[in-house]
Amino acid sequence: MAVRLDELAVPVIAAPMAGGASTPELVAAVNGTGALGFLAAGYRSAAAMVEQIHRTRELTDLPFGVNLFVPAAPGDPAAVAGYRAHLLPEAERWGVRLPETIAPDRDDWDAKITALLAGPVPVVSYTFGLPSPEEARALRAAGAYQIGTVTTPEEARHAEAAGMDALCVQGPEAGGHRATHRVADRPGVVPLLELLTAVRAVTVLPLIAAGGLADGPAIAAALRAGAVAVQVGTALLRSDESGASAAHKAALAELPDTVVTRAFTGRPARGLRNAFIERYEPYAPPAYPEVHHLTQPLRAAATARADTDAMHLWAGTGHRSARTGPVAAIVEELWRAAQRS
Repeated sequence: MAVRLDELAVPVIAAPMAGGASTPELVAAVNGTGALGFLAAGYRSAAAMVEQIHRTRELTDLPFGVNLFVPAAPGDPAAVAGYRAHLLPEAERWGVRLPETIAPDRDDWDAKITALLAGPVPVVSYTFGLPSPEEARALRAAGAYQIGTVTTPEEARHAEAAGMDALCVQGPEAGGHRATHRVADRPGVVPLLELLTAVRAVTVLPLIAAGGLADGPAIAAALRAGAVAVQVGTALLRSDESGASAAHKAALAELPDTVVTRAFTGRPARGLRNAFIERYEPYAPPAYPEVHHLTQPLRAAATARADTDAMHLWAGTGHRSARTGPVAAIVEELWRAAQRS
């Protein structure tokens, strides 16, 4: 089924939140409001991605999207080893073992592309970079509407040249990973509305606004600034259908501040400020996904004990506005509030 972003009954897109938050149930419920739901294929195998696609199709016959993490060049092994040394006391404290070697990891990219060509979905979006021209052409021929996530006008130019159909413009207010196309890049600080204007100056593609959009006035402002739709993630994290942990959901209402950190994955990501970030941010190298794998045992142990001082708690700057309840009711209220603003 073809997708036109400017024809969405509700111009809201559920952000693809990797790590479990974006469930098929959330996607289907968002679709039911007239908005667009997204699965997150990041951190999943191709087989697990296909399983989620099948489950989503059982729940909705409306179009939905799948987001892919574009693989990065390997990080510096010496820098990763140095960070491991800093983390060892933390690992010993909680009785977990940190990996000594980390195998190359492309997030099952090739198999995912093959799977999406064999079983196309209406929309495919990309984070951390762009597909090759050959991959983009093949997916377009299979019927996929493709969205490149960008954080700068330079990335927007590259995405348009790569054949993207639309751009998701991610501002610094966004929760979770910044979508910079190079791991080592320092993420920009230009506010979302200004970034939309800067990107509009270099491209004619439809723009989706993302970053800190957690209430009606913010959504309305982004649409007035030229976006055809807005992408919201943190606003949906506390919903009934979200796969976020109970501790994460509670922390969104309790912890006051967010910060951008490489401490958990090696890529800059905005999350709730906690003790782990304060201790280890100064030592974290720009190495992804190596740091992600290095800290995985620590994060799993922290999640198991619901320790919000050590968990990675991704959140955008509007996190205090996130509320509980059915995701459909949250999306509908956000849109009603935007229409009133």
